[in-house]
Amino acid sequence: MFERKKLLDLEEYFLDLGSRREHGVFFCRICGYHAKVKAFVQKYYDSARKSGVVIEGRIPNPDEKNLAYYGEIMGMDFCMEKSFLAASLQKWLPRMNGYQRENVAQSLYGTLEGMQREGKNENMLKNAYIKFMCWLYYRFERIVNQLGAEHVPKILYEGEVSNYELKMLDILSHAGCDIVLLQYQGDASYQKLDPASKVSDVFQMPGMEPFPDTFHLKFIRKELEQEMERERLYGQKPELTNATNAWIEGKGLSDIRKEPRLRGEDPKLFYNCFLRICGVEDKTTYLNELYQFQLELKNSKRSLVVVEHQIQQPTMEEINAIHRKQYAKQEQMLMDLSANIKYTANQSLQRILVKAFLDVLFEEAGKPDMNLNKLTNKAVYLLCWLNRYQPKLFSNWKQPDIGCFIYLGGCRTELEAMFLRFLARIPVDVLVLVPDLSRACCLTDRLLYEIHYEQSMAVEKFPRENAEIRMGTAAYHAEQELDSVLYQDSGMYRDRQYGKSNAVSLQTMYEEIELLWDQELKYRPNFSTVDSVVNIPVLFAKVSGVKDGNVPAYWDGIRKLVTEHTVVARTVPYVEPEGANPIKPHVTAFFKNGKLLRAKIKEHPSYPYGFLREEIQEHILDKLQLLIEQRLIKGTFENGMEYTIIATILNMKMELVRLIQGFDFTKKNPKFLYINTTERMISLEDAILAAFLNLAGFDVLFLIPTGYQNIEKFYNGKIMEEHQIGEYLYDLRVPDFGKGLSGIRQSWRERLFKRGN
Repeated sequence: MFERKKLLDLEEYFLDLGSRREHGVFFCRICGYHAKVKAFVQKYYDSARKSGVVIEGRIPNPDEKNLAYYGEIMGMDFCMEKSFLAASLQKWLPRMNGYQRENVAQSLYGTLEGMQREGKNENMLKNAYIKFMCWLYYRFERIVNQLGAEHVPKILYEGEVSNYELKMLDILSHAGCDIVLLQYQGDASYQKLDPASKVSDVFQMPGMEPFPDTFHLKFIRKELEQEMERERLYGQKPELTNATNAWIEGKGLSDIRKEPRLRGEDPKLFYNCFLRICGVEDKTTYLNELYQFQLELKNSKRSLVVVEHQIQQPTMEEINAIHRKQYAKQEQMLMDLSANIKYTANQSLQRILVKAFLDVLFEEAGKPDMNLNKLTNKAVYLLCWLNRYQPKLFSNWKQPDIGCFIYLGGCRTELEAMFLRFLARIPVDVLVLVPDLSRACCLTDRLLYEIHYEQSMAVEKFPRENAEIRMGTAAYHAEQELDSVLYQDSGMYRDRQYGKSNAVSLQTMYEEIELLWDQELKYRPNFSTVDSVVNIPVLFAKVSGVKDGNVPAYWDGIRKLVTEHTVVARTVPYVEPEGANPIKPHVTAFFKNGKLLRAKIKEHPSYPYGFLREEIQEHILDKLQLLIEQRLIKGTFENGMEYTIIATILNMKMELVRLIQGFDFTKKNPKFLYINTTERMISLEDAILAAFLNLAGFDVLFLIPTGYQNIEKFYNGKIMEEHQIGEYLYDLRVPDFGKGLSGIRQSWRERLFKRGN
């Protein structure tokens, strides 16, 4: 028979019989959890599943059919002799050879003899014998003919073992089986059966904890199935593996400069770098260092990609180029989408790209709240960006080539961070530069190496060409630091400190309009600055009627609202629907899939705003996009209304364009007064213009002494306030308010008397 040996390390279970320290088997019970225990159980379960027996829960007692068959074949005789047991085994389990049968018979006899010493009578011994024989046939027949072989058969038992089950396992142990008991509830129950641990040993190691509730063989089985599925997904593994940052000296740019062929000698590895540098070491030399760095990379013929502040989202064309279907399972989705990765010029690189793609997405799949739809979207983003940059990074790639991807500004979204983690696992050096310490980078990764400097510096563009380098003197940088102290969260603002704004319409009483009208925006309620964007409170209202019917006082009140930043529309309509509009024939080419095609707009010969500051052009296009997206105008996305909106806003009068150009988002905002004293209807174009000016940050006020409905009919919902202030009056003549007027048609008397003056 085989003797049970003391286990020193769990890996000894997997040694062949002839390679063990001592000739024998192992029978251990594991009562605590550890990462090494989990790894061992996974491996041992796989081995027992393939060439052993796995028991989850109790071994069922022989049922009537089992006993009837046993009686039919063997009869119900019993004799407490080894020869009887050996002869019975030969008849009952004929696949065992003589050596195996002898060991089992001797072990079975020893167990029955022990029961006899405990006081069990012959009838009880007979019942135990029949139970053991049935268990050998129905539960362990697949391993009895492996007993004594070099590869020791394995039994894995999960749960609280019973008295007779333990005796059966003891029989198989002495016959030549390795056995593991998984006891999730501790060792107390087992100790009642075998207090001296004569049958098995308890395995212990430092750091063991109670088993978590989630740990069980079903969990292990699921993980193994997932692992097998993943192996199938990966297909043929790449010949090369990344040695990311394993070779660097921590010198930042100098590490990336190092020639790839000098980084390491193992032909099975590619040596790349994954680095983030936060802050700058010296403001006066930083830009020149970056320029010289990229120049050296180009001169060494290394592939280089530089991205500034944002990895542009995939376009519809890029997304549509990804072949995909509807998916019911994660593995199905990953296998199908990974087929989009093509690099036919080098199969080795293609396998590296596929493996990195799957590695990163399996990490993403493990995040909380992740579902199949979200994971599919992330996979599509990853493929779009790979298709975009692959030609630049891997043109004519061969080992040991290493491209370089530089991202200035740091990751702002999890999608960007995911893409950089992908790049760090393929033959690419990934350099993330965050010179401005006030801007956070959300990238985290176990492979990432970081360097931190204390000085902060705002850098808008990476210095690719000599002409782009503008290096500040020490005095200049000192002034910039003082500037940031004075104008950062202090309530004081530089001229045109902010390039983006959001308009927030205020709900006010009528009397408040005059009080707020000429007030700087920063003093109005709900003014704020968040993430370099100004939230500006604006007025958007209609005033109906004349207070107390007092016409002179009514006009005097309006006169007070006419400032140097005010455009007054006295004639209806302000925008003539049939007026000249050179941009109108071309607007259908400027809008696609719900988005303005900004590049096409700016490049068109009829585009009228090319002379404006770039941030003002973007401001106009931002608010035009918002006007369409919010569907403020009735009929938007119906019958081409969006094209009317575009044509109207890209053909504004110069008096309005100049006010937008001069608009400082933290100071006084431009005004638009629209006066209609007649029954003439305000045009659709006027309604579009007013809604746009409101979004662009203007105070917009409609003065309607007649109380008639006019502009409301063009809007979806109530987007502006209405103040009813008094008596309705008709056919009032709009006086001359002076500068800032628009559309004033003087009578012949006014022109005559003006000449006379």
